[in-house]
Amino acid sequence: MPLAELFGANLRHIRKAKGLTQSVLAERIEVSSDMISKMERGAAAPSFDTIERLCAVLEVQPTSFFGIGLAPGPMGARGILVQRIHATLSKASEDQLARASKIVQALVD
Repeated sequence: MPLAELFGANLRHIRKAKGLTQSVLAERIEVSSDMISKMERGAAAPSFDTIERLCAVLEVQPTSFFGIGLAPGPMGARGILVQRIHATLSKASEDQLARASKIVQALVD
């Protein structure tokens, strides 16, 4: 997964976890809602200054946007699949995440 898409998926996940809309986040970091949308889709890259403002508003470390936790993820085909699943789930609502969690748990049990 390209770095811009990983950043965007993590940004979307963190924003939703904090209960913020794109427009509210945009207002708080002083960018347009369109820019937030583009960053979340991986279509635009934020500046360092924008990343710093995102970290301050969302109360996260910069590393939160560039990976899943601080531990390295799986490599190869498995890693690509994990990243795709992560990116897809970052778009889900709370209800959809709850259902997806039950489905995944049933698959691996």
